[in-house]
Amino acid sequence: MEPIHVTRLDPYRLKIERRPPMRTWGLVFASPAIERSLAEDQAIQQVANVACLPGIVGPSMAMPDIHWGYGFPIGGVAAFETNGGIVSPGGVGYDINCGIRCVRTALTLPELMPQRDILLAGLYNAVPAGVGSTNKALKIGAQALNQVLVHGAAWVAKQGYIPTEDLEAQEDYGRIALADPEAVSKRAVERGMPELGTLGSGNHFLELDVVEEILDAEIAQGFGLFENQIVIQVHTGSRGLGHQVCDDYVHSMIATAGRQGIVLPDRQLACAYLESAEAKAYLAAMAAAANFAFANRSLITFFIRQTFERIFGKSSERLGMDLLYDCCHNIAKIERVSWEGRQIEVCVHRKGATRALLPGDPRLPERYRATGQPVLVPGDMGRASYILAGGTGAHETFLSACHGAGRLLSRSMAKRRAKGRSILDELKRRDIHAMAASRAMLAEEMPEAYKDVSAVVDTMTGAGVTRTVARLRPVAMIKG
Repeated sequence: MEPIHVTRLDPYRLKIERRPPMRTWGLVFASPAIERSLAEDQAIQQVANVACLPGIVGPSMAMPDIHWGYGFPIGGVAAFETNGGIVSPGGVGYDINCGIRCVRTALTLPELMPQRDILLAGLYNAVPAGVGSTNKALKIGAQALNQVLVHGAAWVAKQGYIPTEDLEAQEDYGRIALADPEAVSKRAVERGMPELGTLGSGNHFLELDVVEEILDAEIAQGFGLFENQIVIQVHTGSRGLGHQVCDDYVHSMIATAGRQGIVLPDRQLACAYLESAEAKAYLAAMAAAANFAFANRSLITFFIRQTFERIFGKSSERLGMDLLYDCCHNIAKIERVSWEGRQIEVCVHRKGATRALLPGDPRLPERYRATGQPVLVPGDMGRASYILAGGTGAHETFLSACHGAGRLLSRSMAKRRAKGRSILDELKRRDIHAMAASRAMLAEEMPEAYKDVSAVVDTMTGAGVTRTVARLRPVAMIKG
């Protein structure tokens, strides 16, 4: 490929000029400050690489939390026509349906603080966390796991762990259609079976936050948010099962791409034409892994509610512990979109990006038809998180928005920077109490390892893609 050439369109957008063999141009949402942070990152090149894939519609895009990933950049968004386009496991990522959910409560900060440390310890004991964590309290067999893979969060509701009202507050009601357990390898099943209802490690977390500021009162009211309110965020995905699904299909699709005559600028972009049997098998396995992730976050929510009930001596209903929303971050979906005056069916890859449905969208439950979908954007351990809603500019991104702060330092660099420091003590000085399965993981996830999420959100909102509804501040957290 010829050297890429980047020009600035406005304060919020960069354009990657089309150069052979690119089939389209690249669009990166980035302020000047975020652009500077990308100087040593290969993510811009990855946006250009994605633009070379067959059947791409519109530009190859990246949100302002962009950073290097496997094949596609994290923060990448790309749509491919179902007739002549492709699906790429690298465009979804290894943690299929890594996602974020937010649970509202009726509690205020003064009500929480006397119980903070007791609650944190209780949650740490209730929710298995860390590398290779397993759920010894929940043992399911292969038949039950197959039901999880097909039905997702609905299986959890059927077992009585969550109310059915939780389902409509999840993207696609907590279930991706066309999942097929037969497309999931035996090894993936073996890895997933003991991990249902676990947090895992890396950037996954369980966090207690206070709503520090309401920035759009009307939408916040529709979302059930108010200042000084305690909310709970859970960030995790499909654990070892999803990782294995991605690994299985990345390797098989390297050969598939060659057989189908697809020229790859990077082997990590291994893909298959959507009409092919290989693509259909991957989408079926990916949907199964996504459903596992919905069920996983739902079970963790059950453990959280149990812990709150025990410590506060009230039912979760009296504590107002309703699910605000659950968003996918890593997913590929067949969606109908409008592009250049025509309605077309595409496979939208969102890797480290969140869907942002607008008011009136029929895919939304009735409670969010007037406001649009809640878009949950977690930050780092020591700074803010945000709750957004889609703006009219989201049509430009196929109804996609950012998913978080985005890494600034590699994990190894973060650990070097943290050497000799106590991240736990540093957080405590900010009045943030934390528990972690590993101090090394805390070092990898320290605040300086990430971009400032406020700059990311300001870029999205400045570009008109989102509207900022509320800012959250962390109070306590559990890291894997």
